Amino acid sequence: MTDEPVVPRSRRERPAKPPLTREAIIGTALAILAEEGLGKVTMRRIASALDTGHASLYVYVRDTEDLHAQILDELLGRMPPISRGGDWRARMHELLASYTRVLHQHPEIARMTRAGHPVGPHYFALVESTLELLNEGGVGDDEAAWGVDLLLSAVTANAVEHGTDDFAGKNDDALIATAGQIATAGTQYPHIARLGDSMLSGSAAERFEWGVDVLLNGILGTGRA
Repeated sequence: MTDEPVVPRSRRERPAKPPLTREAIIGTALAILAEEGLGKVTMRRIASALDTGHASLYVYVRDTEDLHAQILDELLGRMPPISRGGDWRARMHELLASYTRVLHQHPEIARMTRAGHPVGPHYFALVESTLELLNEGGVGDDEAAWGVDLLLSAVTANAVEHGTDDFAGKNDDALIATAGQIATAGTQYPHIARLGDSMLSGSAAERFEWGVDVLLNGILGTGRA
């Protein structure tokens, strides 16, 4: 029995590829991010998944940094809307906690965010909501203009420090080691020895809530010289 000859298939007979769009690029990038991490989210990797040349992506994305910024903006678009009405501080905590959850789920994105200011409609909506709440709380325009950066930077730094998959285990080990050192501090470090237990107390959530209030109180009570 002889093999049947292979008949070349014309390109015209192949199913047409869906048109390339920004939504398709970012959606593919998010899928790669979820499965393989940010390090694998490259223009070539996305182009391969979309069966296109990587040069065609630059119509919609300037470079890898812009791609990462657009990924973050897409993730921020999934944040639930903040409550309307009620205590402005409670709603500020709600807003910043929601932003924190996004960054904690994607610590690589949080680290990228520290390298430059994010852009995009959803990030601007986050900034706008923060400014609106500061205004509602009686913060002056000058203080709010700097305060919004302080608040969002603090959230980002928190996510960079704590938003890793194995953070919980490493943190427990570190706390045990630190507690042991504090216990032997003796008279050489009397303030550390006296406050050691309190310094290590509280959950991450409690510390975060307290830290937000410290920043809000400082923004409210400190005018711009």
